[in-house]
Amino acid sequence: MPTADAPRLLRVLHIEDSELDHELMVTQMRRAGLTVHARRVETAAQFEAALAEGGDASWDVILSDYSLPGFSGLVALEMIKSRGILTPFIIVSGEVGEDTAVEAMRNGAADYLLKNNLTRLVPAMLHAIEAHQALRDKRQADVALAQSQERLRELAQHLQTSVERERAAIAREIHDDVGGSLTALKFDLAWIACHSNEPAIVRRAHEALETVSQALESSKRIMHNLRPAILEQGLVAALQWMTATFEKRTGIETRFRSSQEHPRLPAGVPLVAYRTAQEALTNVAKHAQATRVNVDLTIAAGVLSLEVSDNGRGLSRADLAKARSFGIRGLHERASTVGGWVDLSSGPHGTTLILSVPLRGPVDRGGEEDIPRLHDVRSGEDPTFWGEL
Repeated sequence: MPTADAPRLLRVLHIEDSELDHELMVTQMRRAGLTVHARRVETAAQFEAALAEGGDASWDVILSDYSLPGFSGLVALEMIKSRGILTPFIIVSGEVGEDTAVEAMRNGAADYLLKNNLTRLVPAMLHAIEAHQALRDKRQADVALAQSQERLRELAQHLQTSVERERAAIAREIHDDVGGSLTALKFDLAWIACHSNEPAIVRRAHEALETVSQALESSKRIMHNLRPAILEQGLVAALQWMTATFEKRTGIETRFRSSQEHPRLPAGVPLVAYRTAQEALTNVAKHAQATRVNVDLTIAAGVLSLEVSDNGRGLSRADLAKARSFGIRGLHERASTVGGWVDLSSGPHGTTLILSVPLRGPVDRGGEEDIPRLHDVRSGEDPTFWGEL
């Protein structure tokens, strides 16, 4: 008798050139309590037509003789594999040698049986149907997971793009509004200092000028952090400027090396590389207790690699496993927006972060003459394309 989970109606496609053998198998199924809808085919054309009726949904199980005139079970098995059909396939033949059975199983057959011993037929069918249903469920779950991951990647890319646009808008507002007002105030204070005969007023005016100058420098720094306009000069120039500024600000010896002076990169890659280096150097300054940092940019075999390594205290497994380590997660998400990935390794003698990006897609060529040479880039400030404050 069938199990409680057995199908009420079993749809069986039978590849068999003997009508008698076909009837014997159907009778065996019905004796086991199954309600069977069986169809017999004996040529490749008939089999292909039966498969075309609905693929996986048409048949619960396929039974096949091993050898037929002009056709064979292995050929039928190859046909369903090429179509990607997940219907269980069982070889039922008069004589199946051990080598033949092994070959059939290796090619994807769920089981093999002998026609002179059909007692295993129904249990083998039900087991194969259950196993293939689990396989179908897993395939559907994998497809749903892949779709979900793709939607998350698209969302992450959209968020990163939106954040960068908002940063650029805020930076422009700081330049136009805050920067413009501070510059006007600086001129007014300078005028007061020049036209006043009171030493106390002149002294206070100069003190105020220093404060305004510091505010202007802070505005420039904030604008640069929000929107790295120096990237208009190229990624190498931007990283050279960043490392020089980092060394000056923190006192940590920082060395930058690049295999190329003016690499031509797909859109989006320079900003991802710049933000990755920025985040890595920020983490070094905050946590590493390092005295030396190396930043290396290389392009080889069509892959851009950015490596930031330090000689600091390193990261523990607990540090890497923190639930709120959003900086590292953000690096992974940002890299994925351009098809790249981030590798992070750490030990007692330092930490190394490597960004890898395959260089696919259209290249922003821009014209070689428009890219300044490295010695033209000032190392002490950001040559912003909005002009100086």
